[in-house]
Amino acid sequence: MSRKLLFAEPFFIDIERYYDHLTETDPRLADRAYDAVSKALSVLEDFPFIGRKVVVDDETIMTRELLVPFGNSGYVVLYEIEDAETVTILAVRHQREDDYH
Repeated sequence: MSRKLLFAEPFFIDIERYYDHLTETDPRLADRAYDAVSKALSVLEDFPFIGRKVVVDDETIMTRELLVPFGNSGYVVLYEIEDAETVTILAVRHQREDDYH
């Protein structure tokens, strides 16, 4: 069953920030990074439980994270499974950021 993806505003801010940053040095790299994240998001439509659960202070919360390999590191997509039909994409972070949660 394919789920509907909803996007929270922070996701758009994050993805634009990464794209703009990469475009300054290599526009093709920016396109490839964007494509890698987009491809990962399409997987969530059919397999939303593929991401690992986020644990904060020994307590599992509803947020999950999907690792998106890219280059020597990658990105982490934070999302929540709202119900049987909907997945909300919350944010995307680069794995080398200080705090990607």
